[in-house]
Amino acid sequence: MKKLIIIAIALVTVQGIAQGQKKERPNNQERTQRMDNLTPEEAANLQTKKMTLHLDLNDKQQKEIYKINLENATKRQEMKAAFKAKKDSGEMQKPSKEQRLAMQNARLDHQIAMKAKMKTILNADQFSKWEKMQAQMANREKGMRKGDGKKQGGQKQQ
Repeated sequence: MKKLIIIAIALVTVQGIAQGQKKERPNNQERTQRMDNLTPEEAANLQTKKMTLHLDLNDKQQKEIYKINLENATKRQEMKAAFKAKKDSGEMQKPSKEQRLAMQNARLDHQIAMKAKMKTILNADQFSKWEKMQAQMANREKGMRKGDGKKQGGQKQQ
């Protein structure tokens, strides 16, 4: 009987210690705020370096992809500034059906153009890896929109 009580106490103690050492990770909102503080050049540089690690890019590919990433980061920053200005001025409204459709078409056109650009820059192996990365990001975003982002979130990625 004493042995069972000692074992139970030991298990409870070990479990308490293990749970107490859980590391706190920054939530997505904090991470997003840190990324918002970057200039387009810094964001493009980081993204290009990450792609270089994942896809094993050569110097020429890095330079071409940096240009694309810089262009995208600049556009993204302009859109954020316009959105913030609209929100601050009180002109913010829910987009109409036609506006949503136009935004979706623009986003898909941009994705098609990006895919075509990447296909010209990357070799076949790199391009297939890049497509897999894009699919993983899309699935993660889809999961986060549904509210189960913690199940699909950044644990597997990187």
